[in-house]
Amino acid sequence: MTNKIQTALIGGIIGTAVMTMVMMIAPMLGMPKMNPPAMLSMMMGFPIVVGWMMHFMIGIIFAMAYAFFFLNVLKKISNNILKGAIFGMAVFIFAQIMMAIMGMMMPMPPMEGSMLLMMMGSIMGHVIFGITVAMFVKEQA
Repeated sequence: MTNKIQTALIGGIIGTAVMTMVMMIAPMLGMPKMNPPAMLSMMMGFPIVVGWMMHFMIGIIFAMAYAFFFLNVLKKISNNILKGAIFGMAVFIFAQIMMAIMGMMMPMPPMEGSMLLMMMGSIMGHVIFGITVAMFVKEQA
């Protein structure tokens, strides 16, 4: 059990770091600027460092959900990359629902750029996150 927690913790940190690097590189590839830590801190009125901590905590929580829930749901799929992509899409959908709920409760920062490109970039980032987590968190034999 502890090994699963440690693996999910590491997978969540690395998955979030990889996703964040992709988001930082995305504007160089013509995608809109996306900065979840800044958005979180701005929405809640906290310093940016708190936004960064929240961003990584959310990634760790999702990795734990993958380790303790999604692995059982996706056990018929043997390919870890496919499992991760499916998980990443689920995380993306959940994130969109949560952002809509949060947007009703508190002011959202203004979005800059094409909404379609932003959505595509967000899907790409979450799928990359999911695949990275799936490569670290595997079923225990």
